[in-house]
Amino acid sequence: MTGALLNPATADYAHFDPETRRLLRATIDFFESYGKERLLRADRDAEWVADFLEFQKREKLFATFLTPAAYSGGDPNRRWDAARNAALSEIFGFYGLAYWYAEQVTILGLGPIWMSDNEIAKTKAARQLLDGEVMAFGLSEREHGADVYSTDMILTPVGAGDTGASEATGGEAGFTASGTKYYIGNGNVAGMVSVFGRRADIEGPDGYVFFAVDSRHPAYRLIDNVVHGQMYVSTFELVDYPIGPDDILHTGKEAFAAALNTVNVGKFNLCHGSIGMCEHSLYEAITHANNRILYGNPVTVFSHVQGNFVDAFARLTAMKLFSDRAVDYFRSASLDDRRYLLFNPVTKSKVTSEGEKVMTLLLDVVAAKGYEKNTYFHGANRYIGWLPRLEGTVHVNVAQILKFMPNYLFNPAEYPEIGTRLDAGDEEFFFAQGPVGGAGKVRFADWRPAFQARGDVPNVAVFYEQAKALQSLLTTAPPSPEQQEDLDFVLTIGHLFSLVVYGQLILEQAALTGVSDDVLDRIFDFQIRDFSGYAVDLYGKPTATAEQQAWALDAVARPVADAAVFDRVWGRVKALDGAYAMPA
Repeated sequence: MTGALLNPATADYAHFDPETRRLLRATIDFFESYGKERLLRADRDAEWVADFLEFQKREKLFATFLTPAAYSGGDPNRRWDAARNAALSEIFGFYGLAYWYAEQVTILGLGPIWMSDNEIAKTKAARQLLDGEVMAFGLSEREHGADVYSTDMILTPVGAGDTGASEATGGEAGFTASGTKYYIGNGNVAGMVSVFGRRADIEGPDGYVFFAVDSRHPAYRLIDNVVHGQMYVSTFELVDYPIGPDDILHTGKEAFAAALNTVNVGKFNLCHGSIGMCEHSLYEAITHANNRILYGNPVTVFSHVQGNFVDAFARLTAMKLFSDRAVDYFRSASLDDRRYLLFNPVTKSKVTSEGEKVMTLLLDVVAAKGYEKNTYFHGANRYIGWLPRLEGTVHVNVAQILKFMPNYLFNPAEYPEIGTRLDAGDEEFFFAQGPVGGAGKVRFADWRPAFQARGDVPNVAVFYEQAKALQSLLTTAPPSPEQQEDLDFVLTIGHLFSLVVYGQLILEQAALTGVSDDVLDRIFDFQIRDFSGYAVDLYGKPTATAEQQAWALDAVARPVADAAVFDRVWGRVKALDGAYAMPA
């Protein structure tokens, strides 16, 4: 994880153990042997990813990457390792969202299983993974979305009495489950679907239940695919599906916690999927533009084209720096260090939104070429907007981010230094996160040293002043109680805060990986512009006070312009011309 772009022609993953290297390389080789024409045709024809699933079954890819060590049967290669899972997500994104999605929803489906005390279900899941099965996460419903407070999946107790009764089912022999789930990936083939529902006989949170079903059972009725694409995003219905004690994963408040804790770690991979899509698109875009002659010159001689490419490259590099550094915090998390709870919604909202910006910048260069069916770009451009919207919308994640702001900005704590985590470890804490809530109590190390250490980079210094200005806003002209109830107003504050968090981890990873001052300067060039944009947005809010408006105007800053820095970074982007092209 060096911050360098993924290039399948040269990627060797030398920083991982031999079997991880082999499987990552085998995954790349599978897609490369597929060929570009075949890959794009499968996307155009909305072809289910059967070939890919056969490949992962043959290589035991999901079994190796998605089985906790405790259920590996002693195989040291089978473990839940967030660093290599991130690398795999990047590869999947590089070749197509559908392949990333098949693994993503398997991760989500496994979350409630690995978090449970149900040894029978966990052993079954490990065995199914070895057999090449995929999983699904049955949370969302058409009427309620992913609102876990509301569910119309109803479990009705049957067979009350001592016969077959178990503590896990509250004294009943079992249940029948009836209801419909919507937007459930892999719901057409999943060997185990983790389904969230509620008991008919218990009101409130104590009645929640997470249970496992099989998509091949007669009482499981597959209705349709919600989208047109290679992904199978299903609607399914359970009709009196029999649920026994061995199928129950969680009950009561633990079921609610399992839903949220699964999302905490399961949807982190959105960031690396988005990164992979943008990387492949950048290669295509620069190779096309630098060889496209317009008015007697390559398109890339025009200053606005160079500006778009440099901005896209800087934003993509920042996406990767932040996301790779966040992996270290996830792998080092514990009940005493829950900083990952902030970095997760930042990856889901900020990184994925940045992916959209990268694609728009590139599309403005390649123009009509970006809509041609023989380009990877065409598919990536269609799907890049899905990630910040379908997997937890931006406003939901920014609202979550705001809960961490007071402690992050004003109440630092001491933590041991966290280095780069590429060790072959197993993330046991992912499946033992404990009760949910308490975001406002999470403490963070002081964010300022990361900025102070790079104050010699001109645009880092300018942005640091903006970050300190945010502190000033919150102490001298904070949102009133009425403004705090105005989601439109506070979301702008959340976006300003997100930029500070984003900048901190970018700088930390840059220091760990030796990113050049030139690239950092261009990253913080856009950070300054984005902060200024949100400040202007705050200025225009109908409820903004005179003090807040004055702050907003003062917070607007101009990046330090350095033509030599720009030219050197442009040279790096231009050198990507022809660096990678997928075989026909």
